[in-house]
Amino acid sequence: MNHTLRLALALGCVTSIVPPPALAAAGPLEQTRATLERTRTIVDSDQPHNDKLTALSAVLRTFLDTDTMGRAALDRHWSEFSPPQQKEFLTLFRELFQRTYVQKLLLFERPDFGYVGERLIDATTTQVDTKIITPRDEFAVAYRMRRDGDHWLATDIQIEELSLTTNFRRQLDRLLAGGSPADVLDRMRKKYAPGGKGAEDDL
Repeated sequence: MNHTLRLALALGCVTSIVPPPALAAAGPLEQTRATLERTRTIVDSDQPHNDKLTALSAVLRTFLDTDTMGRAALDRHWSEFSPPQQKEFLTLFRELFQRTYVQKLLLFERPDFGYVGERLIDATTTQVDTKIITPRDEFAVAYRMRRDGDHWLATDIQIEELSLTTNFRRQLDRLLAGGSPADVLDRMRKKYAPGGKGAEDDL
């Protein structure tokens, strides 16, 4: 057997015993696209309004990093909350943020989504730029994303360059300027604990 044939057979044996590489995990743009297309299916469905809210919240629970958003919204006030208060705040903030985003989605009747692209912001953050397209208007929506293992999580959402996290930070600054963490939690509890009727965008 000549040298070339022996080499070819050896390489073939190596190829046959080395498993193929794992498929690459979805990038931030692909993951955002998959999530938004699932939300569009729900919004376009004939389900009752409350059923849509429940289904959208379930989809977004694995997409939105509301803990990071909540800590960013409290900003310098984070250390003013005791550990149990911090934990309760993040639980209530998750409900607040999801309700805000879901209600905004439901404002659009049968929306289309456009996917503009993704760009690196820094070593740990990528921004995914999208559009909500309606028959009359287009709205720019940007998602700040961070990697979490083989998954990507949204750490902020900007609608027409208005950051939802920044909006909540301003409200919290105002509330904590004249009240205590206990006051803020009591206010949020009444609105965003189970059975609460808090409006979106409103602490």
